[in-house]
Amino acid sequence: MRRLILFDIDGTLLLTAGAGRRAVLAALHEAAGGSSGYDRVRFDGKTDPQIIAELLHAAGDPDPCEPGRLAALCERYVTLLEQELAAGTSTAALLPGVPALLDALAPRTDVVTGLLTGNLARGAALKLRAAGLDPARFAVGAYGSDSGVRAELPPIAAARAAPLMGRVPGGHEVVIIGDTPADLLCGRGIGARAIGVCTGAYGRADLLPHEPHAVFDDLTDTAGVLAALLDD
Repeated sequence: MRRLILFDIDGTLLLTAGAGRRAVLAALHEAAGGSSGYDRVRFDGKTDPQIIAELLHAAGDPDPCEPGRLAALCERYVTLLEQELAAGTSTAALLPGVPALLDALAPRTDVVTGLLTGNLARGAALKLRAAGLDPARFAVGAYGSDSGVRAELPPIAAARAAPLMGRVPGGHEVVIIGDTPADLLCGRGIGARAIGVCTGAYGRADLLPHEPHAVFDDLTDTAGVLAALLDD
């Protein structure tokens, strides 16, 4: 069985020392001013448009999902993210085991490696490069710029993999690996397999109730992670 393996970015492949949060809050402060409600909005497991809409709602905006305003704020956020990452105030770093795992997957002809992330496509590329990863290592991707609804991203990624796999993959041909319950749940509509990794804000006790195929403390056990990704 060929596999489409889709990685989340933040908390799964890398961390950016808060650069994304600072950039998005700066964009909101410019557009809507400060709000004590911002502190109540969690970012992990969400798409960038969803995060911005929730921040606008927390600030009391009467129409936080207005498409034109969301698009403008997303664009401003990515510009500020680029400045954050270039300024040296943040240190983007790959999480343990990531380089070895990607190197092990790269030569395999039975695997298509891709991204499934709430990041906007441009923001995803900025974060990967800042952590020393070439975005071209990932053959396909689905991003927050494709949809603000995370559950809509797995079918998008699967459709983009069709030219490489000869068909649109589904079921356990698709494996999603991520650090949040949202990562584990988003692929159920296409029957995707989910694997959790506890390198973000969630531990085993948070991830196991969502019935992942496997959960790892981190990705350092290359052989074990490969077995979970590829077994039938």
